[in-house]
Amino acid sequence: MKLCGLIGDPVEHSLSPVMQNAAFQHLGLDATYALWPTVAPEVSERIASLRSSNVLGANVTVPHKQLAMPECDDVSDTARLIGAVNTIINESGRLRGDNTDAYGFMASVKAAGLRDGRQATALVLGAGGAARAVIVGLQQLEFRRILLVNRTAGKARELADELGGGDVLAVDWESLDDSLPESTLIVNATSLGWHDGEMPISPEQVLLVSRDALVFDLTYRETDLLREAKSRGLSTVDGLEMLVRQGARSFSMWTGKEAPVDVMRRAVQAEQARRAGSR
Repeated sequence: MKLCGLIGDPVEHSLSPVMQNAAFQHLGLDATYALWPTVAPEVSERIASLRSSNVLGANVTVPHKQLAMPECDDVSDTARLIGAVNTIINESGRLRGDNTDAYGFMASVKAAGLRDGRQATALVLGAGGAARAVIVGLQQLEFRRILLVNRTAGKARELADELGGGDVLAVDWESLDDSLPESTLIVNATSLGWHDGEMPISPEQVLLVSRDALVFDLTYRETDLLREAKSRGLSTVDGLEMLVRQGARSFSMWTGKEAPVDVMRRAVQAEQARRAGSR
């Protein structure tokens, strides 16, 4: 049996095992995906263990995505741009680090119907690791303008300078009301939304969003932001599709096979429903 798993701290609530094991079972592959709780001092040893001949690779989650990079023999250009590795592939004992987050984001945006960014403006809320992956994805979708806003303005400017090729512009939080109406895509890449009662922008600001805009929240469920946007008739996407798509990309990298995306999505949705019913 081949092995792969999730390296992180903590990992106990992850949906990845349900998703990946459903894909293995559907394709009849003799492989299993496990949770590998790992604290920072153990990251190097854990990643070294992936060189074993019975291991396909691993996913890496926060807070270890940056720590994983120097442990890999090769790192993809995308992972270097994002500054983090979330997928490691064992290639006959040689470890290749990659990042499937930008791909997962792009695939989700395309699935929502927004396929051509060349005449579009995107507004990204937040300037952390998630925002980096989103910006790289938006650049690969050729968005004409990418506006980046963060309550700590200096952090947004730093990220814009690092990733910008003239298409990324940091804007002040105070001018957010001016940026919302002109944005075709609004992405919440902040942590605000994991809990009910949290929104990165106010309900009054949601009223400023164009009727044609797509509101995307990276959180894996319908957040207050998405509910508010839906009440206005706006198109919305939560982070579940991105989770599935990035996981499917990892699956294909490990196995060399096309991932059964629909099977993986249904498995995650069923597990979410089960967890919600057990509360």
